[in-house]
Amino acid sequence: MLFKSFLLLSVFAVACYGQSKVPVYVYYESLCPDSARFVNEQLYPVAKTFKKNLELHLVPFGKSTYTTQGSEVMFTCHHGENECYGNKVHACAIQHIQGNSYQPNISKEDLTLDYVNCLMHRAQLKDGAFPTKRCADEVKIDQWQAIMDCANSTEGSQLLKQHGDMTNKLQSPLKSVPTVAFKQTYDDELQKLSVSSFRHALCKNLSPQPVECLDLPSAATVVSSFGMLVAVAATLVARLF
Repeated sequence: MLFKSFLLLSVFAVACYGQSKVPVYVYYESLCPDSARFVNEQLYPVAKTFKKNLELHLVPFGKSTYTTQGSEVMFTCHHGENECYGNKVHACAIQHIQGNSYQPNISKEDLTLDYVNCLMHRAQLKDGAFPTKRCADEVKIDQWQAIMDCANSTEGSQLLKQHGDMTNKLQSPLKSVPTVAFKQTYDDELQKLSVSSFRHALCKNLSPQPVECLDLPSAATVVSSFGMLVAVAATLVARLF
């Protein structure tokens, strides 16, 4: 009976280990070189690896500001007017991208991140028009026309204003771009860690930590008792079944 109880606990531990999930808010700008570097080199690969542990919220606004005149919203953006348009494209993409039937294993969130990653990379190349359509073709986004229509209409302005309000709620103005906030709360030390090693920052906020965190330098020398239980449990389960 004791062995059966341990076995059940072991199976439960294996099933649950690493299933923690944390909300992460990334505040960025569409034409910001630092934002592009962070998205392309850190956020994108880490988000792909830690897909089950990350609830990602993209907030394209950065150090922009806006004023309203009646129903009209006017923006001033950190890197100029083209960035205001780019920010609207991002806001509209986040709103309009949907999964599709011929890629059932790829979610709306997956497609949105793939698209944003492409936009950030292509926009830095400065080789013509903003890459709305080009990235849609590369990532296989069906809603590119809806995204373009949105970005060129009052809908895009209203969506970007919402991202501005979300940004200003965190910090007005932002101290730096990109800004990374876990659980929608700004922490200076976590910000520094996030921009230097987003993977370390994410793992620091996951409890229990998934196996993908275990090869980090800080985790290599310290193994939690729960982690050891899971390791033993996994071995036993593997041998029994």
